Amino acid sequence: MAGAPESIVDRLSDGGPDWLATQRKEALASWASQSMPTSKEEEWRYVDLDFDIDDYRPVDGAGDPLDIDEFSGAILATSGRATVVDGWPGDVEPGRVNLGTIERFLDLPSVTDRYGTAVDPAQSIFAAAQRALAPGGLVIHVPSGVAIDDPVVVDLQAVTPGSVSFPHVSIVMEENTEVSVVVISRSAPGIDVLHIPTIEAFVGDAGRLSLTTIQNHDRRAKSVANHKIVLGRDSTLKIGEVGLGAGYGRQRLAVDLNGAGASVQMNGVYFGDSDQVLDYRVFVTHRGPKTASNIFLKGAVQDQAQAVWTGLVRIESEAVGTSAFETNRNLVLSEGARVNSVPNLEILTDDLQCGHGSSSGPLEEEHLYYLMSRGLQKDRAERLLVRGFFEEMITKLPVKSLAGPSREAVNRKYGEAQREGRV
Repeated sequence: MAGAPESIVDRLSDGGPDWLATQRKEALASWASQSMPTSKEEEWRYVDLDFDIDDYRPVDGAGDPLDIDEFSGAILATSGRATVVDGWPGDVEPGRVNLGTIERFLDLPSVTDRYGTAVDPAQSIFAAAQRALAPGGLVIHVPSGVAIDDPVVVDLQAVTPGSVSFPHVSIVMEENTEVSVVVISRSAPGIDVLHIPTIEAFVGDAGRLSLTTIQNHDRRAKSVANHKIVLGRDSTLKIGEVGLGAGYGRQRLAVDLNGAGASVQMNGVYFGDSDQVLDYRVFVTHRGPKTASNIFLKGAVQDQAQAVWTGLVRIESEAVGTSAFETNRNLVLSEGARVNSVPNLEILTDDLQCGHGSSSGPLEEEHLYYLMSRGLQKDRAERLLVRGFFEEMITKLPVKSLAGPSREAVNRKYGEAQREGRV
């Protein structure tokens, strides 16, 4: 990596709080003890990375921001907007929520006690580097009793060729609060970058968080995202995921249902083409009694693309009365495309309802025959089936105005492949 990490940590820590400098130095030590992961490790199974974090360089400041895109442009009414370029927070419009960099919240223990604590740097070399080298992260804080209707939009951009960036978003919700957050990750066209974002969220008792993540990087970009949400008593989490871009796009999502009665529902879509690798790892841990989870993602791959989805739902012995389900469905639209889909359950109690399911395959010939028998041409019938496959998830995205650009993006991928004779 261009520039000694030790000197970068010292520069980032200069003039900041001691606790944040300590976090960075501990993460730096963890980084030094780790190496790039391989497919021999269970968490990285099925994937052989063709890049090294040391191939990229951190930058001292933000490059020029990108123009507004179809996703952020679809959200007209917001409760705040923020742009983070090359890992550095830039324009911030607070709106109706407490929104700003960590420096703004240094006198608020409910933020400083949690900031940077969700993701363990020992988890991977990417997690350690992110915690060590992330500039002052973005904080969304919702005070007790506050409910915010319109979403907060965070635009994470990578724009400097050859750079590695470490955006950090921390969401802290006090008791009995409600907020919707949309995080869009993207990069400038035609440039090779490594983007390593982290979203951490702490949802207080009776809190209600809606989190939508859009991954729409350029094909030359690599994205290794690491997110974790911790839920308190009677809190709810709704997650919407749309994965479209990046040559290699990974999202590791962990959800801890710590409080009694906490629940999470996740719905998402992803679509890989060309030689993309879209890599999803989902970990849900039930600790509180009477908690509930329902994870459902649908994906498609065509050309030489690869999709990986591994899910692990762990139900601790004290999580009695739990309800847990995980489902993954995939369309394989070309002979050269492949899917690895592995749902797992780890159950340590006998008082629960749970299930998991996974399927991968081509378009149903029977459905295709039915549509063609009603007068549709084959290519149009195929497009209709692909659209119908994704529609169930797209209509469940937490922010309804994002359904349009999401639908257009997945339909465009398949339509272009049809016109070019690739499917």
